[in-house]
Amino acid sequence: MKYLAAFLLAQLAGNDAPSSKDVTKILSAVGIEADDDQLDNLLSKLAGKDVNELISEGASKLAALPAGGAVAAAPAAAAPAAGGAAPAAEKKEEKKKEEVKEESDDDMGFGLFD
Repeated sequence: MKYLAAFLLAQLAGNDAPSSKDVTKILSAVGIEADDDQLDNLLSKLAGKDVNELISEGASKLAALPAGGAVAAAPAAAAPAAGGAAPAAEKKEEKKKEEVKEESDDDMGFGLFD
């Protein structure tokens, strides 16, 4: 990832086809030693390709992947409709329990300025 980031930085600076030397110079500026094999592998895969097209292709592939958050939200939304007022009472009890727990952990047995 660091090699790709350095490659993209070189392109943003106006170098349309950064060489291994260009990428190594960027990496060394921040104290990273470049592995020549990995760098050559990346440069060979990117040779002759438009990076902007590769990024847009990758973004469309990522958009096709399912997100786990949407699935978990559906059952949570269905629960209040079935339960009525019971979930509200449970939430109040949970808040009280959490508050008591937080109070007991406030100083963790010692004070900051003791």
